Amino acid sequence: MRLLLIHSDHIEYEARKKTKVAEEVVVPKDALDEALAVFCAVESVDEENIEDAVRQAADEIVATARQLGTTNIMIYPYAHLSSDLASPDAAVSVLTGIQETLAGIGGFVVKRAPFGWYKAFSLSCKGHPLAELSRTIVPGEGTTAAPKKEIEHEFFVLTPEGDRKDAAEYAKEDTPFAALIRKELGYPGPEGAEPVHVDLMRSKELVDYEPRADVGNHRWMPRGKLIRDLLSDYVLSQVLDYGGMPVETPVMYDLADKAIWEHAAKFGERQYRFKSGNRDMMLRFAACFGMFSIMHDMHISPNTLPMKLYELSTYSFRHEQKGEVIGLKRLRAFTMPDMHTLCRDVDGALAAFEEQLAIGWKSGEDLETPLVGVFRCTRDFYDQYELWVKKIVAKSGVPMLIEILSDRVHYWIAKVDLAAIDAQGRPIENPTVQIDVESANRFDIKYYTPDGTEVHPPILHCSPTGSIERVICALLENTAAQEVPSFPTWLAPTQVRLVPVAERHACFAEEIATRLNAAGIRADVDDRDESVNKKVREAGMDWVPYVAVIGDQEAETGRLMVTIRKLSEKKKPYKETMTESELIQAVKLETAGKPFRPLYTPRLLSRKPRFV
Repeated sequence: MRLLLIHSDHIEYEARKKTKVAEEVVVPKDALDEALAVFCAVESVDEENIEDAVRQAADEIVATARQLGTTNIMIYPYAHLSSDLASPDAAVSVLTGIQETLAGIGGFVVKRAPFGWYKAFSLSCKGHPLAELSRTIVPGEGTTAAPKKEIEHEFFVLTPEGDRKDAAEYAKEDTPFAALIRKELGYPGPEGAEPVHVDLMRSKELVDYEPRADVGNHRWMPRGKLIRDLLSDYVLSQVLDYGGMPVETPVMYDLADKAIWEHAAKFGERQYRFKSGNRDMMLRFAACFGMFSIMHDMHISPNTLPMKLYELSTYSFRHEQKGEVIGLKRLRAFTMPDMHTLCRDVDGALAAFEEQLAIGWKSGEDLETPLVGVFRCTRDFYDQYELWVKKIVAKSGVPMLIEILSDRVHYWIAKVDLAAIDAQGRPIENPTVQIDVESANRFDIKYYTPDGTEVHPPILHCSPTGSIERVICALLENTAAQEVPSFPTWLAPTQVRLVPVAERHACFAEEIATRLNAAGIRADVDDRDESVNKKVREAGMDWVPYVAVIGDQEAETGRLMVTIRKLSEKKKPYKETMTESELIQAVKLETAGKPFRPLYTPRLLSRKPRFV
C-alpha cells in the first residue's frame, strides 16, 4: 500500500461521476479543517493479507496524526500513487477497514472519500517540514507477524553536472520531466479524461477493443499489426547488435514449483490463475520464469558472462483492475520485449546497466518520442555507488529524478524507469533496467570460480522499449503535441501514396508503386473513383509521409510533385518536385538503419476493406 500523508488546513471533495467499480453507498460531498489527508493506493500485495495491511496502515496514520497534533483524518482513495493496484473489492475492504479501525480507537474524527468515483477536491497544505510524508505498507505473513520495517522514500533531482536539486522546485515547471516528478511525488493528477490515443488507435485502423474477449485483450488490424511487427523487429535488431540471444519459453507455469511461487508473490502483480487437472497454474506476467529456468539448467562459465537472453513475450498477462484498463496504456494481455543478463558480479552488472540504459534512451530518439527518467535504488546502494549514479546521469545528458528507498523491499537493488508523457501530462512507463539480487538464489542459477566457490550472480532485467503496446500508446499520444501529426517514416503503414488524377493515369501510378515496392518502400495507389482533393485529404488523415499526385504532366516528364508531411504546417502543405529516384532516396534517408516490412494491405485502395 502507498500512503501520501498531508497535513492540511482544509480538504474537501465532491463525487461527480461513477466508474464501473464505484461504491454505491457513499457520502457524495464532505470536508474537514485542520486534518491529516491520507491519500491511499491499495496494491495487489495487500490482498495477500488484508488484515495486516489495515493494521499497519492504521498504526502509521495514528502515529502521524498524533505527531502532528491533529484529530481529524480524511481517507482519500488515490490510485495514481501506484501502477500495481489491488482489485476493487479488496481496495474497498482495506479502505473500509482502515476507517473502522481508526474510528474504533476513539478521539478521532474519521471521514472517507468514496472509491471508484471521479472526484473534484481542493486541498490546502501546511508549509512545515512534516506536512508532506509518504509511506509504503507491506503486509506480513499473518496478523501475528512482526511489523515490517517502515520504508522511507527520498526524492531529489540530479543534473548531468552532478548537482543535487530539490525535486519540488522542478515540479513547478511546465515540462515532461516536471510531469513525471509530480506523479512520483504524489501530486494530484488530471481528472479522468480519456487518453488521446484511444480515439486515434481506432480511427487510424490500428487496434480496437475485442468485446468477445476479456477486457484488456485487443484485436489488431493490418496497419496496427504492421507497426507492432516493425517495433518487434526494431527491438530484436537492437538486442542482436548488443549480443543478446533470442529464446522462446512457455506462457504458463506451475505454482507448485517453489521458485515460481515465490517469484510470483514477490513481483506483486495480479496473475491469471487456473486449474490444469489438479495443478494450480498461472499465465506469465513477463519472460522471467522461462529464462531463469533455462539459466538454471545451463552450464555457466564465468568466461561467458555477461550472458544475455532475450524473448519477445507474446503475450504476457496481468490481471489489471477492470476500471483502470484502457486503450494501450493498461492491458491484461501485452507484448513485452524482455532481456535478462546474467552478470559475473555487481561491477559487471553496473557496466551492463549503463549500456542498456543507453539503449533505452536511444529508443526514444529512434521512435521520435521524448523520454524522461527516474532512477530508484536502496540507501545502501546509493551510499556505495553515488559516483556511479552521477556518472549515468551525466552520460544521459538530462536531469533525472532519484528515489532512494531506506531498505530493499523488491528483488532489485537499483532500477531505472524511462517514460513518455501523454497528452494529459501523465507518464507512460516504457524502457526499464533493473539489478536483481534475488532470482539467482531463488532459481539456483550459479557458476563456479576457478577455486570452486559457488556464485549466485546478479541478473539484469531489461525491456529496451517497454511493452510494444505502450510504445504505440506513446507514439499516438505524442502526436497531440504536433501541429501536423505523423509516425516516424519507417513506421508509417504507407510511406508513399500515389494519387492518379484520372483513370488514364492509374497504370503509370501502379508502375511507379511497383518500382517503389521493389526498392523497399511501402507505396500504395489511391485508384478509387473519388475526387483528387478527397484522395489527398484522406492521405493526410492516414498520416502518409509522402503523397504524389499523378497527372498528365507527371506522366509526360516523370517528375513528381510530392507533398512532404514532416515539412508541412497546418493548412500549409510543403510540396517539392522530385524524380522517382529522388523520392526513393528521400524515403531511404529517413528510414536508414530501421527494419522494413512490405505493405500489409492491398496496394490498390479500391481493394482495401474498411475495418472501422
